[in-house]
Amino acid sequence: MDKQTISRDGTPIAYERTGEGPAVVLVSGAMSTGATVAPLAARLSDRFSVIVYDRRGRGASGDTAPYAVDREVEDLAALIEAAGGEASLYGISSGGALVLRAAASGLPVRHVAVYEVPFADYGEGGAEERAEYTRNLTEALAAGRRGDAVELFLRLTGLAEAVIATARQSPMWADMEAIAHTLAYDDAVMGDGLVPRERLASLTVPALAVAGDASPPWLRRAAEAIARAAPRGTHRTLPGQTHMVDPEVLAPVLAEFLDR
Repeated sequence: MDKQTISRDGTPIAYERTGEGPAVVLVSGAMSTGATVAPLAARLSDRFSVIVYDRRGRGASGDTAPYAVDREVEDLAALIEAAGGEASLYGISSGGALVLRAAASGLPVRHVAVYEVPFADYGEGGAEERAEYTRNLTEALAAGRRGDAVELFLRLTGLAEAVIATARQSPMWADMEAIAHTLAYDDAVMGDGLVPRERLASLTVPALAVAGDASPPWLRRAAEAIARAAPRGTHRTLPGQTHMVDPEVLAPVLAEFLDR
């Protein structure tokens, strides 16, 4: 990251900007940095001025206690200001929950787009499962058990125990543990895990929710629910795509929406 802006609480936020045109800020999800969305930025930079950044507590960005979701909204406000005072927002996974919240808060946003925000309409037992994850995550991080916190998250995403055990022995595990504390940030961004219909109803800008047809059906239902709740919402389903969406497939869909 070659640039830096200072958020309202004094936290330095590291970012990179590429391309020319209307500004768009790309927001990563849990256990990731700005590098995760850099390949998408490269495919949008021929038509847009694209900002990727390290969310607070990750990569080259700073961190300031205590954490609050509103501080991450203020980080986006600082990035939008650095972009010229107005920008569109895109977020993947829990990063999508953050950009929806930021857009609904009244920031100078032109469009907001998200990919597979893991909202759900929990049936019997689902809300309790989500609350148990929050409790266990909080306990693991408070005790300094960063590896256990990462395991909890990977289990929440549906990874098999054998895959998690293999991941724990891999070279990438140390990097995952280094940002494990930010799992609490993403958990806070997701709130109770339900589609925030009241907040979405207050959106005044065009909103696009995208999902892949090879992802679990509940993620597609979440995208549809987001689009229904937002007054100017639409949704798209990408053939053959999973949660690890191919930037080559996603970029044209985003570009068409952002050009409106």
